[in-house]
Amino acid sequence: MASSKMQSNYFHSSPKIPDFQTSNNQSKNHNLYSDETGVYSSKHPRITLPSDPFLDVVSCVFSHKHNGKTALTDAASGVSISYSELQPLVKSMASGLHHQMGVSKGDVVLILLPNSIYFPIILLGVLYLGAVVTTLNPLSSFSETKKQTLGSHARFAFTVLEKANELNSIGISTIVVPENHSFDSNEPQFATFRKLISHHHDPVPRGIIKQDDTAAILYSSGTTGSSKGVVLSHRNLISAVELFVRFEASQYEFAPEDNVYLAVIPMFHIYGLVLFTLGILSLGTRIVVMKKFSVDEMVRAIDRYGVTHFPGVPPLVSALIRAGKGHGGKSLKSLKQVSCGAAPVSTKIIEEFLHYFPKVDFIQGYGVSESAAVGTRGFNTRDLHNYTSAGLLAPNMQAKVVDWVTGLHLPPGKTGELWLRGSGIMKEYLNNVEATSSTVDKDGWLHTGDIVYFDQNGYLYIVDRLKEIIKYKGFQIAPADLEDVLASHPDILDAAVTGIKDEEAGEVPVAFVVMKPGVETSESSIIDFVAKQVAPYKKVRKVIFTHMVPRSAAGKILRRQLKDQLPSRL
Repeated sequence: MASSKMQSNYFHSSPKIPDFQTSNNQSKNHNLYSDETGVYSSKHPRITLPSDPFLDVVSCVFSHKHNGKTALTDAASGVSISYSELQPLVKSMASGLHHQMGVSKGDVVLILLPNSIYFPIILLGVLYLGAVVTTLNPLSSFSETKKQTLGSHARFAFTVLEKANELNSIGISTIVVPENHSFDSNEPQFATFRKLISHHHDPVPRGIIKQDDTAAILYSSGTTGSSKGVVLSHRNLISAVELFVRFEASQYEFAPEDNVYLAVIPMFHIYGLVLFTLGILSLGTRIVVMKKFSVDEMVRAIDRYGVTHFPGVPPLVSALIRAGKGHGGKSLKSLKQVSCGAAPVSTKIIEEFLHYFPKVDFIQGYGVSESAAVGTRGFNTRDLHNYTSAGLLAPNMQAKVVDWVTGLHLPPGKTGELWLRGSGIMKEYLNNVEATSSTVDKDGWLHTGDIVYFDQNGYLYIVDRLKEIIKYKGFQIAPADLEDVLASHPDILDAAVTGIKDEEAGEVPVAFVVMKPGVETSESSIIDFVAKQVAPYKKVRKVIFTHMVPRSAAGKILRRQLKDQLPSRL
């Protein structure tokens, strides 16, 4: 690996973080794992969160003082919104929604939009009223849109022109948001939106908003099981702002106002929502917004605006690597940090990244919608580079690693299901008591369904999803292990593995493989390639060649869709 080339000035000297020890005497020695309780504690000092029970997340965001100038910039046009304009626009949006549309506390408003400099203004305006935001992928099918809109009882929707008729057909009033930020204000379809941001409204009367009030309903990706509405409170989102975004920014030497983030990951997803519509806006950092992704546009945006931070998912990191290869070191020189989350990244991708970007800090993180994205975050220093881990527990967070068969808690180095507890954990699944009780237990532990282990230094490693484990003759096979092997094949662009029922073995692994253009190979050669690198029981039994591996907007493999393409048995 290329870690020896790391010369960036981005890192602090080694932080004063205690060694990971195993002891029962936590209170005296601040040890981080208790044999008695099975609880892992954060290595970071505890952070005091706002105690005012009547604090809402919008007030929290704007309570932080900074010297930021440009808040949001449209990557394509260069149109920008300054920090001095941001709060008045949010208040105008809130006032307009209340006076024009009758939106009040508790009303649900759908945002069905691609990334836009208007997205944060809309979201913050809704939350300012004490109303509730629900977001949806603009590429969703009509049936998906209908299910979520009706299930969340949305009253209004912000959307693009081509989606308006769909929503109107199911009885949802729409506010059409222009995709071109230099839109003609005289066009009738944008009249309502124009009025909302016109500042021509009486001040909105602010009702009482409590930290425990519902702020957002975000739907889980449906990677396993059916999609469920994750109900998040203002307290949950405040925790995300303070324990995830602001805490991470405090760990580095550069002032937040000097950084420029590229917003490619979707704002409708918890990862992008917490970063780009809330947390980063509390720092005074500039956010360059891309409506849709293309490699060329990404490179132009990074170079044009001096982007320093690129939060991404594995496919985006792969695209960045391809760009680094293609431009021969002439571009992308402003980058200081690339972070990756939402799905595991292969060791092959990490090694390639470090080769082409030896001076850029690379970290991974872990969080889920049900934890408001608060979980773990990587932290490299001049003395310690840990690229394959998902990082250290966020401040105030607790974790357990639990054997999914016996229910016993497990010490460092042992693999089991990750449980999380802290102020970011969701209120509930919307209208689903059974799913809520099976996911968040009576003691407040979120059962994530992710298989992990902590090492002796407190770093978390994601192994796989519990529900995606393939059980072969009593052995348990993690699909991610085989996907990592397949990713190392020189002619494979993408791959995914799932299980299929087998009379003799119970289940056997099946690989879905995307080959490089123009490359042809046989099923047997790929089976042999994997077999040489894994234990005999882990080898792939069948290969299906495909043009695309289905993934969520966050980059997670949609294994249910893969299973739908398989016969019931091999």
